[in-house]
Amino acid sequence: MRLIPYALSDVGRKRAHNEDNFLVAENLGLFAVADGMGGHQAGEMASRLAIEKLRDQVKAPPRAATRAENLASFTRAMMTVGADIFDAAQADPDLEGMGTTLTALWVQGRRAYIAHVGDSRAYLYRDGKVQQLTFDHSWVAEQVRAGFLTEQEARESRFRHIITRSVGFERDVQVDGSVTPVRVGDCLILCSDGLSNFVEEADLIEVLSRQLYRDVPQVLVDLANARGGDDNITVVLIHIANDLGPEGRLTLPASSTT
Repeated sequence: MRLIPYALSDVGRKRAHNEDNFLVAENLGLFAVADGMGGHQAGEMASRLAIEKLRDQVKAPPRAATRAENLASFTRAMMTVGADIFDAAQADPDLEGMGTTLTALWVQGRRAYIAHVGDSRAYLYRDGKVQQLTFDHSWVAEQVRAGFLTEQEARESRFRHIITRSVGFERDVQVDGSVTPVRVGDCLILCSDGLSNFVEEADLIEVLSRQLYRDVPQVLVDLANARGGDDNITVVLIHIANDLGPEGRLTLPASSTT
């Protein structure tokens, strides 16, 4: 299988600065989105550190590593990232209280390992359907899961930006880890809440079924901006193709941050 990534980050229509960062490390099969918080300087620093430190922590696994060992290694890497960001904040009063979401995919063979904290999201697009692979760590999402809010009420709530778990805000963070099988033809999508707050699963299906994958990040960013764009917007799409991918596909460098 061949991984073909496309990614884009946009400041949105209402923010002066972009506190999102993303990672595309095609050689490692590693991809991530981080959405920083704590003020402009602290938020941008937290998301950038999360991306840089995750890239440093994740290495190619031993050939004999089991699924459980790979998942444990991946979640430990994210826990280490959280501790490092917390320590950095403690060492600089200007960065006190900084934190970030961090949603990461590590594709090894026919499995995608997921490590997740916060309300950025991972999706799988397969056979014309979209499946959300992560649970939002946010106040409104918890109210929906408990039956106290409907999905529509959650989308309209003024509390929708309140998250209940982040990387770096505390030294020890609980990381959600999971594994999903992948196959040729799948698309994996990572995004910050600047996209998911405005673009629903039906919109994703419509765009993914009609657009060239290389155009999808721009189309989704434009859609979120057209619907308000009140936050930074980041999209990373990974197309899982045959080893001899379609001609004309453009690929990103081995690793990128923005």
